[in-house]
Amino acid sequence: MTAPEARHSTSGASHDAADGAVRAAGRALVQAFCGALRSLRLYPADNPIVQRSVKDLAAAAALLSTEDGGMELRIAGEFVFVNHTRLRLGLDNYAMVAYLIAQCRTSGTGVLRATAAATPADWSVLVTALNAPSGSDATTRYHSLRQRLDGAGVRVFDLEPPVKAEEGGAGAGVSAELAKGAYARSVAAAADAMRAIALGQSPNLRSLKRTVQAIVDRILTDEVSMLGLTTVRDYEDATFTHAVNVCIFAVALGRRLGLARAQLYDLGLAALFHDCGKARIPSEVLSKKDALTADDWRVITGHTWQGVLTLFQVRESGEYPYHAMLVAYEHHLKPDGGGYPRRLRPRAVGLFSRIVGIIEMFDAATTNLGYRTPVKRPAEYVAIMRETADTFLDPTVVRAFVEMLGVYPVGTVLLLDTYEIAISRGVNPDPELADRPLVYIISDRDGQLIHPGEAADLGDTDENGRFVRSIIDTLDADQYGIRVGDYFIA
Repeated sequence: MTAPEARHSTSGASHDAADGAVRAAGRALVQAFCGALRSLRLYPADNPIVQRSVKDLAAAAALLSTEDGGMELRIAGEFVFVNHTRLRLGLDNYAMVAYLIAQCRTSGTGVLRATAAATPADWSVLVTALNAPSGSDATTRYHSLRQRLDGAGVRVFDLEPPVKAEEGGAGAGVSAELAKGAYARSVAAAADAMRAIALGQSPNLRSLKRTVQAIVDRILTDEVSMLGLTTVRDYEDATFTHAVNVCIFAVALGRRLGLARAQLYDLGLAALFHDCGKARIPSEVLSKKDALTADDWRVITGHTWQGVLTLFQVRESGEYPYHAMLVAYEHHLKPDGGGYPRRLRPRAVGLFSRIVGIIEMFDAATTNLGYRTPVKRPAEYVAIMRETADTFLDPTVVRAFVEMLGVYPVGTVLLLDTYEIAISRGVNPDPELADRPLVYIISDRDGQLIHPGEAADLGDTDENGRFVRSIIDTLDADQYGIRVGDYFIA
């Protein structure tokens, strides 16, 4: 398998290369801009850190100057355009971009043009003004910003109020970007909550509720994009993405089981909090690569009751997150009496706990969480769940979950009979084609990897009624150097 290579004509390749260069320089500009905003918020303008940050910002802007001698940064909705090219933002830098968008919106600014003559001193004046908006509304703050620049004698910037979202960003592209934003914010919220718990503090319940509401709203709008993002595995700590993935799967499954929107909110919050007790478990035990000892296992199983104790500290308007407490305690219990913690008397396991328990097993088995080895391929584990649905967990919920995932869950890497490689991106809408998922074709017939992938339906047939492509086998993504998540955040 060779390095990824796109299939384009010569002119198309040169155009893509130019766009790629602008995007790379644009990301550098955004990073430098955020660095300058933050440094000038913390230190005076003559501080060496500030001077270096505005110098970096001026240099990044200069690299983007076009033949007419300037560069343009434009914000439209949730997107950032640099020189009319929309930045393809990944989950790793979404928070940084959101910060820049928020600062510009607060100042009432949507378009910034800078001439090639802009100096670090000019950028320092602009960034200082952006950090201290003046006025009761966006329009007033926008005019105040322009007046401050004029008063300082800075004439190298041209500002405009916010513009409407681009037409070209409509449809699937917008939906995918919104899904990425919801996912990135959810991971950040989960990380903040777990860190707060580890420090003995109470996480912000109101913020977490907004996070879950965003997940529910995106799943109700574009479930495929949200499920696709569960394949992203390159965050700093898999514990955070595990919590968000379980939340996404739980909401999607709850929707199929007929839960109302309000119930989906409760289920999503409970799923996000299901492992909160692990914040109280020593990291050296959670991240242990070797086999767990009896003492290690005793400590880890304690995260269920630790989670309940943690959630007693989390309340809003005097109300405790009751469903989250139950799920934190019950999600490793089995309806047949097995699992942990040990029950002192017979008790029924709640529906939310059964949903989260099943999903937690799937995501943990297919993700490297440190002490769980070896990791199983999603299709392999789905087959196990299908075969054993009547012997463990809740058969009805298991069947609903397996049906939702399909024979080849989102993110499964497939070898086709055309010698192409594909990644499953969703269940085929035709129930009779459950074994023929929607896919991204990510290689040509010679094994050259393609990025981004080409959307295809394995249920498509030719003029003779024969399937155009069929699955031969599933593949190990790591073995072929394939980062599955990259095809869902392109």
